[in-house]
Amino acid sequence: MKEFISSRYDTFVEDLKTIVNLDSSSGNSQGIAQVARFFENRFAGLGMVCELQFKGENRVPCLKAETRPGHDSYDLMCLGHMDTVFPEGEAAKRPFSTDGKRGYGPGVCDMKGGLLVALHAMEALHNQRLLDKLSICVAFNGDEETGSDASKAWIKETAAQSRRVLVFEPCRPGYNMVRRRKGGGWFYVTAKGKAAHAGADPEKGINAVVELAHQVTRIHTLNNPDKGTSAQVTVFNGGDKVNIIPDKAMASVDVRIAKLQEQKTVEAFFENLILTPHFPDAVIEVTGGIDRPPMESTPDSDILFQQIQERAKDLGIEPGGISTGGCSDGNFTAAMGTPTIDGMGIVGANSHREDEYVELSSILPMVSLVARLCESFITPVV
Repeated sequence: MKEFISSRYDTFVEDLKTIVNLDSSSGNSQGIAQVARFFENRFAGLGMVCELQFKGENRVPCLKAETRPGHDSYDLMCLGHMDTVFPEGEAAKRPFSTDGKRGYGPGVCDMKGGLLVALHAMEALHNQRLLDKLSICVAFNGDEETGSDASKAWIKETAAQSRRVLVFEPCRPGYNMVRRRKGGGWFYVTAKGKAAHAGADPEKGINAVVELAHQVTRIHTLNNPDKGTSAQVTVFNGGDKVNIIPDKAMASVDVRIAKLQEQKTVEAFFENLILTPHFPDAVIEVTGGIDRPPMESTPDSDILFQQIQERAKDLGIEPGGISTGGCSDGNFTAAMGTPTIDGMGIVGANSHREDEYVELSSILPMVSLVARLCESFITPVV
C-alpha cells in the first residue's frame, strides 16, 4: 500500500488543482455540484454506489458514496463539505498555486485538501482489494459554511448508523487533530423604544440604542472562560437620523459553549433578557439560538484517537489532540454519540483567508494514516 500511495503524490496535487479551481461558495449550487461530480466519478470507479442528492429549498448538493449499500451500519463515516466561504470568481482571481512546499488557493485547506485525503485513502484500499471488506460511507455536503441547515438531518441520520466518524477538516500544523469543538449559535437581540425629537422633547422618547447598550453590558457577563462559554456582540445597529431619538436598535451575538449543559444556562439568560428591559416601557425581542452542540471527547472517541496514534507511529508522525472554538459538522455527529475525530485532512492553516495554505509534505502521511486506520477496522474471518 505504501508504494501505491507514494506513486500517486502527483495525482493528488493535480486533483487538488482541479477542485480548488472550481468556485464552490456556499449558495453556488452549480459550482458545488461540479465538485460533487468530480468525486462521484472517482468513487464510482472504485465500485462504490453513489447518490448525488439536492437538499432543501436551495437544492444544496450532497454526495453519498457507499461500499456496501443496504447495510444497517457503517464501519466508518467519512464526513466533509464541498462549499467554501469565497465568492464566485475567486478561483479565477487566485487559482491553485504551489511553491513546492505549500499549496495555495480558495478552499485548499478548508477543506478541499481533506476531501481528497478521503478519496485517495479509498483508492489505496481498493488497490489492495480491501475496500470491499469494509462498510464505509462517504458523506460530502454543500452548506457547512452556512450552518448545514439543509444537510444537518442527513448527516445526523448517517452518523446514527455509523460506528465511528472521521471529519476531514484540515489537520492543524504539527499534526494536531481536533478532539473537542465548542458548540454555539447566534442570537439576535432587538430593542424597541419610542421616537421623539432629540432636541425639542427627548423626554417623550424611549431611546432604543441606550436600552440595547444596557443589554449589551448584561450579555457580556455571560462570558465565562472557566466553563468555556463566550458571548460576543459582533454587530450593533441603531438610529437613523442624528436629531431623532431612535425607536429601534439591533445587536447580533455570537455564543460558544464547551459543555452541553451550558446551553440551558445561555437560553435561560436570553429568556430573562426579554422580561427585564432597562426602561420599563421598552420592549426586548430575541431570536436565534444555539444550533450546534459542542463536540466533546468521550471514552469511545479516546479509543479511536489512540488507534490513530498507534497507526501514525509507523509513519513517523505523532498526532496531538487540540480543542477549538470553531464549529464543524463533527459537532452533530459527536452529539449523536458516535465517536468522532476531526482534523483528518492534510495539514494546513489560515482558513477563510487569502493566505490559506496546505503543507504538501503532509499529503502522503495523511492518506497513509487514513488507509491504515481503515484497514484496522476489517474484522478477521474466523
